[in-house]
Amino acid sequence: MNHTVIKATDIPDAWHQCLFAILDVGREFTIDRGSYEGQKRLEFDYVTVEINYPGTRPLIPKLPPHLGIPDPVEDDYLEGYYHYLVSPIKSENETYTYGERLSRQIQRVLDIYSRHGYRNNQCVLQVAQPSDIDLSDPPCLRHIDTRIQDDALHFFPYFRSWDLWGGFPANLAAMRMVQEDMAEFLGVKAGKIIASSKGLHLYDYVWPLARARRAAQ
Repeated sequence: MNHTVIKATDIPDAWHQCLFAILDVGREFTIDRGSYEGQKRLEFDYVTVEINYPGTRPLIPKLPPHLGIPDPVEDDYLEGYYHYLVSPIKSENETYTYGERLSRQIQRVLDIYSRHGYRNNQCVLQVAQPSDIDLSDPPCLRHIDTRIQDDALHFFPYFRSWDLWGGFPANLAAMRMVQEDMAEFLGVKAGKIIASSKGLHLYDYVWPLARARRAAQ
């Protein structure tokens, strides 16, 4: 079991560092169950990604046009994903949404910090619940822990499984927007994001793109 530690300046830097590192240390295997069953992927054993300035714009990686590789996240996708994180609305064909589970908790965390101060370890935004073990596609994001330290609100998300190519930058960028909203309400700075996962991976259909990007660095 190898623990990979990435220290990055912003979200695009974190994405590029993870992309390059997984080509060297990721383990190749075939998916037994779940999304893309039967396909191959590269995966970190365990990874921690510390992003010191996650609010630096642009939030999502932009690839050099001459490479002919599409950006991992389209510009118009980010706003929609932000609303997915904070909106309690769930359609009839959805088993769950992150916003359905997070929206009330976000308000409660803001209330606890505002009323009782910053020195507690209770303000965790939890997505996971015990019944998720019976779902065919349980939530990838399990929780976002929070801490106000040095006059800044820091986020500590954990993903059980995490698509590096498109999911990682979109998730972190939208999460940063939520972090900024919460920090503004509380009158503190929006701080670091320190994310971790035992399932950050790269699907086989994007391996050639990842290798092409690293070769052009």
